[in-house]
This record gives sequence, C-alpha cells and structure tokens, in this order.
Amino acid sequence: MTVSILHRATGSGMATVGAALLVWFLAALAAGDTAYATFRDVFTYADGRLNIVGWVIGVGLTWSLFQHMMSGIRHLVLDTGAGYELKINRNLARLTFVFSTLLTIVFWLYLGIK
Repeated sequence: MTVSILHRATGSGMATVGAALLVWFLAALAAGDTAYATFRDVFTYADGRLNIVGWVIGVGLTWSLFQHMMSGIRHLVLDTGAGYELKINRNLARLTFVFSTLLTIVFWLYLGIK
C-alpha cells in the first residue's frame, strides 16, 4: 500500500516540481542574464557546485524518478499475473525502495557530486 501511494506521490511531485522549475528556468532565460543568474544562484555556489537547496531538489527529484520507475516495473510484473503471493509481493515492494535508493546513489556518484 505504501508503495502504491508513494508511486502516485512521486509522479505528482515530479510533475509539479519539475514543471515549476522548467517554467522558472525558461522564464529566467527569456528575461535575460540577471534573471538567469538569480535562478542559477538559488541552486549553486559561485564555483558551480550545488548548494544545499540544489542538492536536496536534485537528489529528491532523482530519487522520485527512480522510485516511480521501480514501482512501475513492479506493477508491470503484477500485470503479468506474477508476484501476487503475499511474501513475494512484500519483497517486491521493499525492493523498489532498495533499488531506487541504490540507483540514486550510483547516479550522483557517477556525476561526481558527493
């Protein structure tokens, strides 16, 4: 049940936060250098590294993407008629959290941002 609720929440969250950030980014680009610099300064330090706001939003959106994807894969397996046994279903639900967390860590390590 938690995975199902979180699947909906991550989908809505990515759509809402992602759309708001995209609109802000595009508006900042259209408004000129000062507006874009303000947008960039909210998320990064002067040397280009992510600050705490950029890191939290970046990692949060990345984890949401991977959690939503893993939950979708779980639902795909369930749609085939497999995995309805209680023990298997619980293990698949737990694995969505494990793999989404691992994929997020690997993704950010690959980017070189620790």
